[in-house]
Amino acid sequence: MTARKSTMQKQAKITSKGQITVPRDVRRALGVQAGDHLVFESIGDELRVRALKTKSVFSKYRGIGNPGISSGRRNISLWLRGLRG
Repeated sequence: MTARKSTMQKQAKITSKGQITVPRDVRRALGVQAGDHLVFESIGDELRVRALKTKSVFSKYRGIGNPGISSGRRNISLWLRGLRG
């Protein structure tokens, strides 16, 4: 069996300032939100668009196991002192 690639075809209009609105389905497929960056790559006769990931994919989980403790060495030291009495 061969795997079939799913295709998505969407249209966007370019404004006089060279701006476009990226369709919702494309934003969701790329996993991007307002303020994120896109990279346009020309490879042969194809043009590819991909999301530029600048933050760690784990950053949204940072601190999830430590409710009430702010990040940083000083805050952790203060928290530990409080535990020790």
